[in-house]
Amino acid sequence: MPLVLMTDDRKADWASAAARLPRGGLVVVRSRDARKRAALAYRLQGIAPLLIADDPELAADIGAAGLHLPEVRIREAMHWRVRHPDWIITASAHSLRPLMHVRELDAVFLSPVFVTTSHKGAAILTPVRAAFIAQHGMVPVYALGGVTPRNAALLAPAFSGIAAISLLV
Repeated sequence: MPLVLMTDDRKADWASAAARLPRGGLVVVRSRDARKRAALAYRLQGIAPLLIADDPELAADIGAAGLHLPEVRIREAMHWRVRHPDWIITASAHSLRPLMHVRELDAVFLSPVFVTTSHKGAAILTPVRAAFIAQHGMVPVYALGGVTPRNAALLAPAFSGIAAISLLV
C-alpha cells in the first residue's frame, strides 16, 4: 500500500483520483452518510482496491478488499480478521496507545501529522512525534493529515506510506 486515497464528504471526482493511484494503491471509502458511502463504493468498484470505512456489511456486500475501522472500534480488528481472513484491515489512530494492541491490523493511518483542511483546528502530532509513534507501532503506519509533496520528505523512513485526501483530488 504505497499510497492511499481517503475519500470524505466533499464533492470531488473520486473516480479520477482513484484511477490515478499508482499500482498497489488503495481507496478508503468514507462518508458519514451510509447511503452516500454505499453509492460511492459502487461507483469506485473496479477502479482500485477498496477498503470500506466503518461499514463491514457494505464491505462484504460489494466484495471490497477490506475494512477500515475508526480508532474507537480498533479493538474489533480481531473479530473481523476471524470472520474475513482475506480482508485488508486498517484503522485510524491519533496517538501511540491504540497502536500497542493491534497486531491483527494490516496498517494504521496516523493523523493528523500536519495542519489539515479536513480537520480544521485539530491538534497536530508534528512530524517528529508522528515518526516516534510510527517507529513504535506494531504494524505498518501511514501518515495522514496535511501531507504535501513538500513536507512528505519529513516523514521518511518511519512511515510505510502516505494516505491523503486533498493531495490526490
